[in-house]
Amino acid sequence: MNVFDKVNLIGGAIMAAFAAVLGQYWFLFLGLLICNIVDWVSGWMKSSMKGESCSRVGAIGAMKKVWYWVVIGIAFFIGFSFEQMGQTIGISLAFMNMVGWFVLANYLVNEIRSILENLVEMGVPVPAYLVKGLKVTAEKIETAAGVQTKDKEEEA
Repeated sequence: MNVFDKVNLIGGAIMAAFAAVLGQYWFLFLGLLICNIVDWVSGWMKSSMKGESCSRVGAIGAMKKVWYWVVIGIAFFIGFSFEQMGQTIGISLAFMNMVGWFVLANYLVNEIRSILENLVEMGVPVPAYLVKGLKVTAEKIETAAGVQTKDKEEEA
């Protein structure tokens, strides 16, 4: 078996495991994980370039990313639990699964925005429409969930 076959086999096994554990939308969770890593690295690089690098702050940032995953797990657990309780009492509460998806979408958009903000602060030219588009997307997600965005709270 050559190297390419082994890599293909390992890659396929990893994707199958993700799909088995996280369902058909496993790539969204993987995307968030990648964004977590890129955001942490870009934040570290930005701080380093500004001479503000500190291992304590980096560790806090990494720990916050871990807690994001805990919140996502809780949100999906809430949706699943309410759906199961609804089935028990004969009421359809399947819409409660949206809680987890709203949380996941919110964190994904926020991570991408944070990466772009880090890049801008490092002097990387980022198209303004991309940053603005993500802000609008975040507002739409939060409006659909019935919550107020931080930007709107700060303006009030």
